[in-house]
Amino acid sequence: MREKAVITAAITGSIHTPTMSPYLPITPKQIADEAVRAYEAGAAVCHIHARNPETGMPVPDLELIKEIITDIKSRCDIVICITTGGGLGMTVEQRVAPVTIYKPELASFNAGSINFALFPVIPRYKEWKFPWEPQYLAMSEDFIFPNTFKTMREYCKHFADNGTKPEFEIYDAGMVNNVAFLIQAGYVKKPVYIQFVMGVLGGITPSPENLLFLVDYAKRLIGDFEFSVCVAGRAQFPICTQSLLLGGNVRVGLEDNLYLDKGNMAKSNAEQVAKIARIARELGVEPATPNEARQILGLKGIDKVNY
Repeated sequence: MREKAVITAAITGSIHTPTMSPYLPITPKQIADEAVRAYEAGAAVCHIHARNPETGMPVPDLELIKEIITDIKSRCDIVICITTGGGLGMTVEQRVAPVTIYKPELASFNAGSINFALFPVIPRYKEWKFPWEPQYLAMSEDFIFPNTFKTMREYCKHFADNGTKPEFEIYDAGMVNNVAFLIQAGYVKKPVYIQFVMGVLGGITPSPENLLFLVDYAKRLIGDFEFSVCVAGRAQFPICTQSLLLGGNVRVGLEDNLYLDKGNMAKSNAEQVAKIARIARELGVEPATPNEARQILGLKGIDKVNY
């Protein structure tokens, strides 16, 4: 285990919809407020998506993103990781635009194409707050989340040109090999930062055995890297705890899981951050500060962003 671990809070994402939780932040102010609360609870990084403030639908609106990130930056020094995954159906140009315009310290970089399925949750709800919600979820039955080698090569250049560190999202084992190829081809330099994303239908399932395999596989193919773990659903805290035991970092937040424990909805991202911070401390691991996270991850610094 390490002495310091980076806790990331994924504030709202593009998976859960307003019907699923009354606590899901929707407006720019709600998202920024949640990021600041997560920082106060021990998060060193916040992962940011934007939503339509009227309907809660995920949108690639650069002005909304700017409103969110400038508000957060004005109130604390948390590392801001902007999504380039976006929402279902967004174009490559829409997805990478936040990197080229705002030049963040950190941004997500999806390391391969997968079936990204959300549709099985539809039968759980009889009524919806907004008509877009079931339509949005249903389209994922016939949706491939595209991240081709051409796209990844182009992404690497955008990230390098703007001094933004990629957070490689690994949804399945083959994506470890994809990152190894990007390194071998000279598109990205080591040490890389990898996040193992477990529990999305279409990707690898969350289990202790699978995480051990992924970490070992990455060590064999890549060698020198930092890693974090995020888990969709109820396995979030057990598998994130395992990441701490393996010397990794962790991500929690309402993007990944709407609950604090069984039957108890999380009322904020900060509640989840506080829980994983407590678990880390019980294991002798102290949550890293934002500046310690910058050192651990090799980031350029908050003074070099464009917002």
